[in-house]
Amino acid sequence: MEITRLQPAGLVVSPAFSHVAVVPPGATTIYLGGQNGVDETGAVVSVDVAAQSVRAIDNASIALEAAGASLADVVQWTVLIAEGADLGAAYGAIAPRLAGPGAPPLVTAAVVRALGVPGALIEVSAIAALPPAPSVE
Repeated sequence: MEITRLQPAGLVVSPAFSHVAVVPPGATTIYLGGQNGVDETGAVVSVDVAAQSVRAIDNASIALEAAGASLADVVQWTVLIAEGADLGAAYGAIAPRLAGPGAPPLVTAAVVRALGVPGALIEVSAIAALPPAPSVE
């Protein structure tokens, strides 16, 4: 059984996001905490939002892999962008990596006054799911 992502009739159709996701019973759910554009020492990698965005997604990928998942397994992304940062540059840098194969994941985005990491311009978090393993009979 697969995770189903839907774009119901009557709602805007977008190649960037779906509106609803259905995770089958028995799936493993993985919650990814907020990832910023920081290196392994916690230092912000750049003052450029695009560079920070790429690193935040790289960090998300590393964390998901530690749980046995990948970016393609993400059901929902939450993207927070600091006020004044170039939203177009941030999304342009990461949009191709947010979408997995098939229907795109759900995406929630918000512009916030500031993030918890000083100098951070973006933070991404996610919920991923791995379908249940097929039963062997």
